[in-house]
Amino acid sequence: MKKTIYQLGLWSLILALAFACEDDAEEVGLPTASFQFEVGETDFLTVTFENFSQNYESSEWNFGDGSAVSTEDNPVHTYEAAGTYDVTLTVTAASGETAERTAEVEVEDPNAKLTLLAGTESKTWKLLREGTSMLLASDPDFSQIFWPGNQNDGTRPCLYDDTFTFTRDGAYIYDDGGTFWGEDGVFPSEGCFEATAANMENVNGDNVSEFLSGTHEYTYDAAANQITLNGQGAWMGIVGLATTEKTPEPQSSVTFNAITAAGGDSGVDTLYINFDHDGTFWAITYVSYEDPSVEPALVTEFVPEECNPLEAVSPEIISHTFASNDASEWNLMQPVESGAGLTLGVDDPTDAAATKVGQYTRNAGVDFQELQFKLDPANAINFENMTTVTMDVYLPSSNDYSGDLTDNVFVGFGATECPPDWFTDQHEYQEMAVAKDTWVTITFDLSAPDFVGNDGNGATVFDRNDLDMIYIAIGGAGHGVGGEFYMRNFSIE
Repeated sequence: MKKTIYQLGLWSLILALAFACEDDAEEVGLPTASFQFEVGETDFLTVTFENFSQNYESSEWNFGDGSAVSTEDNPVHTYEAAGTYDVTLTVTAASGETAERTAEVEVEDPNAKLTLLAGTESKTWKLLREGTSMLLASDPDFSQIFWPGNQNDGTRPCLYDDTFTFTRDGAYIYDDGGTFWGEDGVFPSEGCFEATAANMENVNGDNVSEFLSGTHEYTYDAAANQITLNGQGAWMGIVGLATTEKTPEPQSSVTFNAITAAGGDSGVDTLYINFDHDGTFWAITYVSYEDPSVEPALVTEFVPEECNPLEAVSPEIISHTFASNDASEWNLMQPVESGAGLTLGVDDPTDAAATKVGQYTRNAGVDFQELQFKLDPANAINFENMTTVTMDVYLPSSNDYSGDLTDNVFVGFGATECPPDWFTDQHEYQEMAVAKDTWVTITFDLSAPDFVGNDGNGATVFDRNDLDMIYIAIGGAGHGVGGEFYMRNFSIE
């Protein structure tokens, strides 16, 4: 009896163990998929995957970028570009059962801004050849445009063949392409010339061949969006632009603002740089082409657009009292939008009961400004019946003349309807060191200008038939010091 009971117990134990083993076998046969990944510290495109799956015999990895699947257990995969990828791991058990896990893998360049500027090894930039590549304004808001910009129109081809290369190891390489632009204020005259050391004499008579092609160094502050070029003569934008001013002398270091923008599917990245000099704001645009063949052609010869200047009239007098804008106070001459401010009909600073006068406001923070006037009706001026300009000015001593603000008065004439820019082709008359705190009558002989922008278009206003704008400038130019002045009884007759 005991033996029977023992045998029954033994068989029960055997059966229990058998069923328990069968349950364990079923659990072992069900796979689970799990993995982790790590982005490379030195190569952000390379990702190492570690398989933590259970109960499997084989693995298959889909990296989400269209590449071939991998059957390695712990693969290392290199992506072609930064991005977000859905990676799927599928594991298969001996029983044929499968399990799957998908995770989002973000491949991000920790130095994305630097890569956009300098590529993975290097990147070359050129001036934008479509539209305006550079301009000069009063401030970052472009409140006043001093120079409407430069274009790839054949007027300055020596600028548009220059290349500016940033390398990933910190080198900055400028290539002038064999030609150079003589920038106003840096060289004695504007224009393209052969890029040789012998031609590199600036307005001070110094040789500035350091501006020519060369290899320098740079640092890039991605957080502050600033580039610093290091090396004697290193420059970008316009030759002579330094950190805080425009200068004809090469600098050992130049810092400027720089913002990069990825072109996406266009394959054309953009680099915007600017120099914010108190009162002048230089903005320059560069591009870099993934496919150089799509770059617009360099225009090497300027073809003027058809332009019809205003019809010229021959008045005997052009005038404005500035007492008001009533018809009785002016003849042909009307103010137009200008950089400086004009207030008509203010009190005479010497006698509030006297006839009203005009107030000229030189706005602080704006380097180049003047009052502009045009004829009404709109016409250009033929000066054949006129010989003299006269006006009364009053310069208060309360203005601060100890710095850049001057006591000089300029009157000039420009042509605004047709190229070139009027401020490169004007006729100007200058009265220096005007007395303070008293009305002074200034007289100019139209046949004797103090400055002519382009002698080729005529030595005096009598040689011109296209001058359509009159301007008055008080206090000097090239600085941002403000001031208040008064004027009355302007006339040309």
